[in-house]
Amino acid sequence: MKIRQIFNLLFLVLAFGLAFLLYKSIEEPIAFADFREDRETVVETKLETIRKAQEMYRDITGAFAPTFDTLSEVLTNESFALVRVIGDPDDPNFTGEITYDTTYRSAIDSVRSLGIDLQDLPYVPFTDNKVKFDIDAKEVEYQSTNVPVVQVGTQRKNFMGDYADARFAQYDRKYNPNAVIKFGDLNKPNLSGNWE
Repeated sequence: MKIRQIFNLLFLVLAFGLAFLLYKSIEEPIAFADFREDRETVVETKLETIRKAQEMYRDITGAFAPTFDTLSEVLTNESFALVRVIGDPDDPNFTGEITYDTTYRSAIDSVRSLGIDLQDLPYVPFTDNKVKFDIDAKEVEYQSTNVPVVQVGTQRKNFMGDYADARFAQYDRKYNPNAVIKFGDLNKPNLSGNWE
């Protein structure tokens, strides 16, 4: 009788142990997927903000900023040229003189109205301002024309915390912690993000 009670107790402990292992095997992939989605969404939003800032920089200078310091300096100190055309150059019946009225608007006003924090812009979220986005800009020849290009991004492992390990690819074949999440392209004029 005593042996039977011992076996019952062992089976009960084994059943609880197996239930716990089953729970853990289901919990981890779900936690990883949720964590990854939340973190990537925040990083994508930050990259979209940097892209807006780069477009503003291009509107002022005609090129993209190769560093965050340059980007911040121009957006803090320079202005947009707003040109108003008086007359219609495309109207064949227009007989008057076409004139251009140029006014200037401070770029920092636009930056503030969009809620862009130029001091925080370079830093990858979830890194306590220890990791900066990689940024590069230059001019390339594309279809016989010189065009400005830019690329900004970071490796996923920089913001994935405890999940920055390749073993989590078992839950998602597309997951690679060394892969870069970025927008832009240094070989052609393209500002699309690779998550879009």
